Amino acid sequence: MRKRLRIVLVVLLALPLAALLSVYSYGRFAEGARGAPAFALPAERVETPLDRAIAPLAAAHPGRSGLALLADYRDAFVVRALSARGAGRSLDLQYYIWHPDFTGSLLAHELLRAADRGVRVRLLLDDLNAHRQGSMLAALDRHPRIEVRLFNPSRASERSLQRGAELLLRMYSLNRRMHNKAWIADGRLAIVGGRNIGDEYFGAASDTNFLDADLIALGPAVDESVAIFDAFWNSRSALPLQALAEGDEAALQRLRRRAEADYASPRAREYLRRLRRSPSVRMLLQGSTLHWTGEAHVYSDPPEKAEGAPRGRWLVDALVPAMAGARRELRLISPYFVPGDAGVRWLAGLRERGVAVGILTNSLAATDVAAVHGGYAPYREPLLRAGVALYEMKPRDGRGGGSGFGSGSGASLHTKAFTVDDEWGYVGSFNLDPRSINLNTEMGIVFRDAALAAELERLFAAKIAPRSSYRVELRGDELRWIDAAADPPRVWTREPEAGWLRRATATVVAWLPVESQL
Repeated sequence: MRKRLRIVLVVLLALPLAALLSVYSYGRFAEGARGAPAFALPAERVETPLDRAIAPLAAAHPGRSGLALLADYRDAFVVRALSARGAGRSLDLQYYIWHPDFTGSLLAHELLRAADRGVRVRLLLDDLNAHRQGSMLAALDRHPRIEVRLFNPSRASERSLQRGAELLLRMYSLNRRMHNKAWIADGRLAIVGGRNIGDEYFGAASDTNFLDADLIALGPAVDESVAIFDAFWNSRSALPLQALAEGDEAALQRLRRRAEADYASPRAREYLRRLRRSPSVRMLLQGSTLHWTGEAHVYSDPPEKAEGAPRGRWLVDALVPAMAGARRELRLISPYFVPGDAGVRWLAGLRERGVAVGILTNSLAATDVAAVHGGYAPYREPLLRAGVALYEMKPRDGRGGGSGFGSGSGASLHTKAFTVDDEWGYVGSFNLDPRSINLNTEMGIVFRDAALAAELERLFAAKIAPRSSYRVELRGDELRWIDAAADPPRVWTREPEAGWLRRATATVVAWLPVESQL
């Protein structure tokens, strides 16, 4: 017994020491591996196709940002592809996820084509979902005009055992991720919102696709996006991919061949048809509804948040005042919604002031993270008692089929947005949950424009309609899910359409003290 006790004590003492050594060793490694500082190329002259398309528009609206909502899968894809084709100077891209799948391959090919023309490409990705040795990223990094950096990476590349050990020993730091999403072309056009790069974000997945939204931005909002990108690119947490892994000599050519094959495949027909309809950014913008406003700002958490720095200039401090200023109505879309006791009290306070509050989130059957639903579930009853209108997205597309390149009809909410009093709005990467507030870095655009807010409100109305969402109600002390699209309307007495495993996962998580990680 004593021997076992000694072993346990040795292990308990050894783990903190090993963690300290791991953090120290990584710090020394990162200091030597850091890339040279680099900054956005100035967009002062009109010399590229994007300059010629956008500069006259910006000049006609001095001091104002032009914004356009991207809610359609294919439009979101095509704008990214066309802006890469029109770029003549730079592409600065920042994402949480870039999947090496069909749409990820096509957009990687657009980066290669731009780099072949002499465009400088900087690609900054969070490390958690990044593929490395032998991957698409390593292949891209072989191009002399493309540099890939990873945010807060582990030193182990594809060695699962070593990576697992590092995750354990550096848990505090590796638990903090970069969730920002931005696509910036020539310093003239930015796309900011909730979409990552991958099939499920562009309607090309075979099973479930994410319902998401971005904003196209022109004018001063682009300058703010550029400054945010540079801050992250040059931060202590961003390391060059070549310091961690390196693709082989043939990797780049394999990537080119694969992308060319994807272009020629039947799956690309709809994508190519949409490109033919808008063959240039100029034509695309002419066909888009641009809202010009002097009150639009791109906000982001600072990269130091991921290093555990004290709170200061955090995104939540810009978003909460915008929502708290509601006098009549707040409509909130958050796929991962864990308000906590403080959030419930805050929303109840809005209701006491007479503000109508409507919230759309995922149902248990629709969410891609059942554990987060477990964190949300206990707050439904107090929210409903406070008079909050609560809607949960159904696990399939309410339009009755696939939408995009894919054949799947499954749907999962991924949009992060809100509107206030038919005047203010927000679109970005921020979920109303503890992880977005305290752990991850997030990004988004807050704007004041009644017409653009109305577009977001129409999106909200369409997604809470009976064909797309359940209305959650409290009848006595029992929760009920109302499916008004059924004939006759159906009332569910437990989580609709969710299997036992999902229900069990959410229930167990609700019992555990893990809310701060959700």
